[in-house]
Amino acid sequence: MFKTISRCLREYKKPTILTIIFITGEVIIEAIIPYLTAELVNNVKKGVDMSYILKIGLILLLMTIVSLACGGGAGMTSAKAAAGFAKNVRHDMYEQVQRFSFSNIDKFSSSSLVTRLTTDITNVQMAFMMMTRIAVRAPLMLVFSITMAFFMGGTLALTFVIVIPFMLAGLLLIAKFAMPAFRRVFKKYDRLNESIEENVRGMRVVKGFSREDYEKTKFRKAAEDICKDFTKAERIVALNGPLMQICLYFNMAFILIVGSRLIITGGGIDVGQISGMLTYGFQILMQLMMLSMIYVMLTMSAESIKRISEVLDEKAEIHNPEHAVTAVADGSVDFENVSFKYSQKAKKYALSDITLHIPSGATVGVIGGTGSSKSTLVQLIARLYDVTEGSVKVGGTDVRQYDLKTLRDSVAMVLQKNVLFSGTIKENLRWGNPDATDEQLIEACRLSQAHEFVESFPAGYDTMIEQGGTNVSGGQKQRLCIARALLKKPRVLVLDDSTSAVDTKTDAFIRAGFRKFIPETTKIIIAQRVASVQDADMIVVMDNGRIAAVGRHDELLQSCTIYREVYEQQTNGGDNDAA
Repeated sequence: MFKTISRCLREYKKPTILTIIFITGEVIIEAIIPYLTAELVNNVKKGVDMSYILKIGLILLLMTIVSLACGGGAGMTSAKAAAGFAKNVRHDMYEQVQRFSFSNIDKFSSSSLVTRLTTDITNVQMAFMMMTRIAVRAPLMLVFSITMAFFMGGTLALTFVIVIPFMLAGLLLIAKFAMPAFRRVFKKYDRLNESIEENVRGMRVVKGFSREDYEKTKFRKAAEDICKDFTKAERIVALNGPLMQICLYFNMAFILIVGSRLIITGGGIDVGQISGMLTYGFQILMQLMMLSMIYVMLTMSAESIKRISEVLDEKAEIHNPEHAVTAVADGSVDFENVSFKYSQKAKKYALSDITLHIPSGATVGVIGGTGSSKSTLVQLIARLYDVTEGSVKVGGTDVRQYDLKTLRDSVAMVLQKNVLFSGTIKENLRWGNPDATDEQLIEACRLSQAHEFVESFPAGYDTMIEQGGTNVSGGQKQRLCIARALLKKPRVLVLDDSTSAVDTKTDAFIRAGFRKFIPETTKIIIAQRVASVQDADMIVVMDNGRIAAVGRHDELLQSCTIYREVYEQQTNGGDNDAA
């Protein structure tokens, strides 16, 4: 876990090492200053000239300046190292997510990934800064201060034999009771973010059903739950203060009482030693408290590190093969004895015994009831998932042998959930082809029946699309997504229920344009409406993850009961545009 995340340090090793060097220098100087101060007090009491006082004063001033410079340098280098480390972790996590296949992404919810990329990385950044500064400073200061205290104070140093074990025991108890609450909080962050994400994405549904109060209550409960655990943990951690005060005042009382008695009885202790011991006592107790804070912070960040490492250690199930094929011969698609399940642990196959040949340039309709695995079938073509058994071939070559970019540039998919990104219409369309000219954008939009409504906007193709495409209708969004896919000039075009929000007339125009202008492209159309696929060269009827029948419209009306029932329901009851 720690080894995984430590790889993200990379170019920030130098400022990390410099931080440790600066901190070490600062600690050594701060440990020597009380000793010199005590010697100065003792010598002044005995009687010294002004030159000695000025000499020691100048040394103390120089040491203070050097200590300040070391502290400032440590602050700069630790901030640079921590921020850079967090940047690298965030970059590596984002890069890793981009490499994930759908099966990898299925293991993590989007709200959980957002939490890991934000809250968890912030916790790790803070912990890293504390590790490079306080976690180095505190142990060093403890060692140097205790050494100097016993060297200078003798009997007075026995106070630390009493105070240190007492304070350590208290700090460990505080950490023990606070940690479970901190651990629970991070898991609850996921649920909080999930509540926000669902509310924002489903805002129209929430308002349509007047469920604002319910959503507010749900969010308030999640927030209060986090607040409750944080409050409980912080109350326990706040006991650090009283514990520190008890130990500090006990230490002061012990040193003053025992020290005064030793001075009066001539026990070899002078006023300077008492002054120095008070300073060392304060330093030692402060560093113990700092160590307890580090322990709390590290325990909190350990959960964050674990969650981040889960993402970084996740192995992408789909990757480029060695000697990958970089050219797709044609748009033919073959399913050979294909079976598929989403998880190796799943008991039921989503697809079973699929064997199908689709010639290059053909128009193929896929129809079937909800849950018949129509979308699953076409996602195997672009290798969004890998088959469990059998093989899928595009252009006569197994998709697992292709370079992923080559394959996905040749297989354009317009998925069920159409997504537009914030930016202009041009910028969204150029996701299909970054180098597309304005003429090519217009041509693709004409083919997808989008040009007319785009031109009706005051800014035309420079119209800004809001995040998620909320300022365009469902049908407009679908047509823009189809145009975006067409700009890839694919060998295979897959439309996964991508005209469901389009009226039948526009749908017919789109299909007619496909036949006329891209006859060489293999077109696979998943639809709920028979009208969308009835003129296809081949219609595949899916039922419960299997192919129930394959044929043309007229043939299936005679031979396939499922297809005939769907056709009769839609024609007798009227075409349902919302299907």
